[in-house]
Amino acid sequence: MSWEQLSSRTVYRNRWIEVTEDRVVRPDGERGIYGVVQVRQPAVFVVAIDDADQVVLVRMTRYTTGPSLEVPAGACDDQPPLEAARRELREETGLQARQWTAIGRMNALNGICRAPEHVYLATGLTEVGDLGGRVEEGIHEVVSVPWSQALELVAGGAITDGESVAALMYADLHRRGIRPGLPGES
Repeated sequence: MSWEQLSSRTVYRNRWIEVTEDRVVRPDGERGIYGVVQVRQPAVFVVAIDDADQVVLVRMTRYTTGPSLEVPAGACDDQPPLEAARRELREETGLQARQWTAIGRMNALNGICRAPEHVYLATGLTEVGDLGGRVEEGIHEVVSVPWSQALELVAGGAITDGESVAALMYADLHRRGIRPGLPGES
């Protein structure tokens, strides 16, 4: 048996999210209430690797969790995902890339959210200057670390952002020649 939605009502909405309270029938047949967060724009995550095999990361402070080391990322803001990924890399790091490869799609917190995410590998990096997205986002520093060290930062718990961990995993699979299937592909 699967889930059945009996009714839905929006209990909160802003520019970024919408929260609904749904009356449901659960897979076990029992009735209940399920809260769902709908992210209003898909997100993009960029694993940017330079010619010296260094991964570009941003050190920032998140309102919800505090200090964080992450891959550049952000909302699509009504742009196609690749265009948004290019913008986020530029705004957060002052870099642009010559080559872009879609390496994964995922859903964040899929037990409570509808939050589609796109992951890109960006290579052939060049500096274009700081375009101002850092202060607004709480970014303190842009750092580059060797690829192997990026994986060690995940293993050692220094990178705890789930989407950054997943994006680096997709990049690692891609680098090994393993191409995960993307939703919607047959």
